[in-house]
Amino acid sequence: MAALAAVAKKVWSARRLLVLVLTPLVLLPVIFALPPKEGRCLFVILLMAVYWCVEALPLAVTALLPVIFFPFMGILPSNKVCSQYFLDTHFLFLSGLIMASAIEEWNLHRRIALKVLMFVGIQPARLILGMMVTTSFLSMWLSNTASTAMMLPIANAILKSLFGQKEARKDLNREIEENAAAAQRNGLPTVPTEMQFFASTEDKDCPDEVEAPLDLQADSKKEEEYRKNIWKGFLISIPYSASIGGTATLTGTPPNLILLGQLNSFFPQCDLVNFGSWFIFAFPLMILFLLVGWLWISFLYGGITLRGWRKKKSEFRASAEDRARAVIREEFQNLGPIKFAEQAVFVLFCMFAILLFSRDPKFIPGWASFFTPGFLSDAVTGVSIVTILFFFPSQKPSLKWWFDFKAPNRETEPLLTWKKAQKTVPWNIILLLGGGFAMAKGCEAIRLRVNPLYMMIPGTVGCSYAFMLPVSTAPNSIAFASGHLMVKDMVRTGLLMNLMGILLLNLAINTWAQTIFQLGTFPDWASIHLANITALPPP
Repeated sequence: MAALAAVAKKVWSARRLLVLVLTPLVLLPVIFALPPKEGRCLFVILLMAVYWCVEALPLAVTALLPVIFFPFMGILPSNKVCSQYFLDTHFLFLSGLIMASAIEEWNLHRRIALKVLMFVGIQPARLILGMMVTTSFLSMWLSNTASTAMMLPIANAILKSLFGQKEARKDLNREIEENAAAAQRNGLPTVPTEMQFFASTEDKDCPDEVEAPLDLQADSKKEEEYRKNIWKGFLISIPYSASIGGTATLTGTPPNLILLGQLNSFFPQCDLVNFGSWFIFAFPLMILFLLVGWLWISFLYGGITLRGWRKKKSEFRASAEDRARAVIREEFQNLGPIKFAEQAVFVLFCMFAILLFSRDPKFIPGWASFFTPGFLSDAVTGVSIVTILFFFPSQKPSLKWWFDFKAPNRETEPLLTWKKAQKTVPWNIILLLGGGFAMAKGCEAIRLRVNPLYMMIPGTVGCSYAFMLPVSTAPNSIAFASGHLMVKDMVRTGLLMNLMGILLLNLAINTWAQTIFQLGTFPDWASIHLANITALPPP
C-alpha cells in the first residue's frame, strides 16, 4: 500500500506533463475518423479544450496552439491564423479594460459602491440587494473578477460590524476547518486563505473587539444560524451578481466579445449586434434575473419570509444594523471629498458608455451616420475615449500657475499612466480571445436554415450563467476561497439560479430579442455566407 501511495503521489505531481504528452496520442484517431481537414481541425480543438480544462499549459499559451498546428496541418495559412489575435473586437475589449483601470486607480468604484449601500438601507435583505445591484453595475464595465474582488472586502467590513469581530471569527474558523477537512479527504493541499489571514491578524491587533452582550445570547442557537446565513448570503450574492451583470454589455465579459468576433469572422455582413443593440436586449434580462436571484438568495439566507415582514426585530439585530449603518457611513467619509480626478474619470466613463450606446442603436440613427458608412465601429469609439485618460491632468488646471514663476515646475500627472495600465490590464485575456477566434476560423460553418443569432446569443449568455460550483467561474472561486462557503451552499443556491437563468433567457430570446435582432427570418447575410462556403474548393 505504501508503494502504491508513493506511485500515486508521483503521478499526481507529474499530472500536467502526463496530460500534455498523452492527450495528443489519445486524440490521434480523430484525425483518421473524419475527412482530412475536418478531422485535423477537430483534433486541435479537442486538444486545446483538454489543455484548458486541466491547465496542462498556461491558458494564454494554450490559446497560441492554433498558430502552430493550423499551418503545419494544412488547416489555415499563418497570415489568416495570426490575424485573429488582434481583431477589432480586441480593441473594444482593451478599451474597456483600460477604462476599468482608471476607475480603480482613483477609487471611483468604491465610492459608487458605498453610496449605493447607504441608499438601500441596512436590513440584511436590503444590504444583499445593495451588494447585488452595485456588483452587477460595476461588472458591466469592470471584469467580473475585479468587481468581486473589490466588493468582498466591503461585505467583510459590514458583516463584522453586524455581528462583532469575535463572533465572525468563531463562525469563520469553524467553516475553515470544515473546508480544510473536505480538502484533505479529496487529497487536495490546504493553504491559508485571505480570510484566515484577516482573522489571525485581527486577533493580534484588536484584542478588545466588541462582542454581543451575554444577556442577548439566550436564543443563541437561532442567532448563530441567523449570522451564518447572512454571511453566506452576502458572500454568495456577490459572485452571482457579477456574472449576471457582466452579460449586460458587450465589454462586460469575454463570451460577449467572442460572439462579436465570431459574427465578424463568419458573417461580416451582419451589423445587428453592437454595443447599443446588445444593451437593449441584455439589460432588461439582467434586471429581471437580478430581481429573481435576489428574492431567492434572500429567502435562503437573508431572512425574508412571509411572516418575517410583520415580525418584530430582536434587540441584537437592531443594534447590529445600527453598527452596520455606522460602518458604511464611516467608510464613505474616509474617502474624503470627491477629487478632481474622480470627477474627470466619471465624466469620461459616462462619455464612454453614452457614445458606445448611441453610435448605432438601430431603432434610431446614431451619431456614426454622420461619417462614412462602415468606417466607424465600437472599437474606434472606445479607443478614442480611453486615449484621453493618458493626457488629461489628474489635478485641476490653474491659470495662475502660468504667471506664478515661484510655483513648482513639475509635469502634471495624467489620469492614467501607461505603466499603470500595463500592470493592471490582464493581457492574457487578449490571447485567450484570439485563441477562440482562431479556433472558429478553422471550423466550417454548420449549414442550418435558421438565423445563426438564434443559437449564438443564448449560447453566449448561457456561458455566464454558471452558479453551481466554485470552479464554474472566477468570481465563484474568489468567494469560495474566503473560507466561509461550502460546495453544498453553492450547489443548493446555484441549481435554481441555473434553472431560472435558462427560463429567463428563453423568455428574452423569444420575445423582445426577436424584434431587436430580427430572429424570425433567415437573414441575407447568413445566405451569403452559406453561398461562399458552398463555393469553396474541397480540401
